[in-house]
Amino acid sequence: QVQLVESGGGLVQPGGSMRLSCVTSESILRFNRMGWYRQAPGKERELVALIFTFGSTNYADSVKGRFTISRDNAKNTVYLQMNSLIPEDTAVYYCYGHDLRRQDDYWGQGTQVTVSS
Repeated sequence: QVQLVESGGGLVQPGGSMRLSCVTSESILRFNRMGWYRQAPGKERELVALIFTFGSTNYADSVKGRFTISRDNAKNTVYLQMNSLIPEDTAVYYCYGHDLRRQDDYWGQGTQVTVSS
């Protein structure tokens, strides 16, 4: 069973920075796209950022210019660097991966990010 394990969440003040990590239990190369979604209380899960096999990226408008997604294939890890955080970024952040060959989607357990003074 493929597992995605997030880390790096917590409490941060507005304007601060935080980096999330997601480690895959199998080779990250099996996923043609990986990314981060988030879900705030009372809201639907929404896309934050995606990164594709050859490095192209896609961001939600609300995080463009503030968040950066990256991947380290040697470490089987995807990162989300979050800068200039605002209270509206408060949510549970989920790592996501799509296995192209198996046509399966995989999710991490989620990590809480709280932006508050």
